[in-house]
Amino acid sequence: MYVILVYDMGQKRVGKMLKLCRKYMNWIQNSVFEGEMTDVQLNELLYEARRIMKDDEDSLILFKNRDKKWLDKQIVGKERQSTDDFL
Repeated sequence: MYVILVYDMGQKRVGKMLKLCRKYMNWIQNSVFEGEMTDVQLNELLYEARRIMKDDEDSLILFKNRDKKWLDKQIVGKERQSTDDFL
């Protein structure tokens, strides 16, 4: 599945969440990630994220779709990191 993840963390936890998300997804902007994931990978990421987060202060939002081809993405301005696949 194709996932877009957005998080808002307390300052002390931002670095840990960034490191965790970069293990599984492409970093496209501050606190925003995207990428293809399996159900197992997503469950692992969510399990680890819950260990970092404080439920009463932090949030994590997921947008999921079965396939990237159904997502229309438009970039205005400079792209932080290209997510194009190179062969």
